[in-house]
Amino acid sequence: MSTSRIILCPGQGAQSVGMGRAWRESSPAAAAVFAEADRIVGSRFDRPLSEVCFAGPDAVLNRTDVAQPAIYVAGVACARALWGDSLSKGDLAAAAGLSLGEYTALHLAGAFSFAEGLELVLLRGRAMQEAAEAVPSGMVALIGAEPDQAMQICEQASKGQVLVPANFNAPGQIVLSGESAACGRAIECAVSMGLRASSLAVAGAFHSPIMAPAAARLAAALASTPVKAPVCPVLSNVTGTPHDLNPDAIRSRLVEQLTRPVSWTDCCRWLASNIQGEFHETAPGRVLAGLMRRIDRNVKVTSHDEPG
Repeated sequence: MSTSRIILCPGQGAQSVGMGRAWRESSPAAAAVFAEADRIVGSRFDRPLSEVCFAGPDAVLNRTDVAQPAIYVAGVACARALWGDSLSKGDLAAAAGLSLGEYTALHLAGAFSFAEGLELVLLRGRAMQEAAEAVPSGMVALIGAEPDQAMQICEQASKGQVLVPANFNAPGQIVLSGESAACGRAIECAVSMGLRASSLAVAGAFHSPIMAPAAARLAAALASTPVKAPVCPVLSNVTGTPHDLNPDAIRSRLVEQLTRPVSWTDCCRWLASNIQGEFHETAPGRVLAGLMRRIDRNVKVTSHDEPG
């Protein structure tokens, strides 16, 4: 019988050097997750993935191909330390994850094993890094913008180049994604409209058509990955509503996620309106608790960046 626990899982950008170390040191279950991750990742990085999480440096941990598996592993380690393996056995009311975090949420809800999820996010991070490097591109954060203003900026600043809304993170917090020159024009356009805008320190234009080559590679990997119906509602970033229980539909939404905007505001509003329970944010960081305060101040999120 499910409980009233609702789990939120962070995405790329939540990483920081030292993440997961306290969980590893305080919990045998978390330590086992990091050990398993190191075995799976092997020599794909210069050092074990756990060492990169705990000791950095920032320049390595912040790389897309490293940050994504690192965040996934830290989130699962935190969840295992707190709740053991009970989540995938029905001890979960609902789950959602921001972009990369959707994989953590799906694993916790039993859609695929830890190892299968880690292999997917390893490929996803590498494919997104390479797609970003192939086209000079970036992302721009808009502060105070409404969705229609974001669309207006894209229309005015694109000038034939890729420029699209990429993340609807919270009211007044929208991210655009596109080619570098178009991103520069977007900042100028936003400032002229009285909005604040700044470039983000990311590898490239995530959640935009520029990620199409990465989406194709991810589709091939997902086709050979066993996927089961999750044990509870898991929110899709693409639709802002729960995933269909059909495994092929879950695969399709995960592929679409790379080139479509992240509807995080809609995900959180659906959870707040349809699921009764306590909200918990897995490690690393406290980003999602902050976004929820902007989305619905009546919802309190308990973050578990570290034990205690």
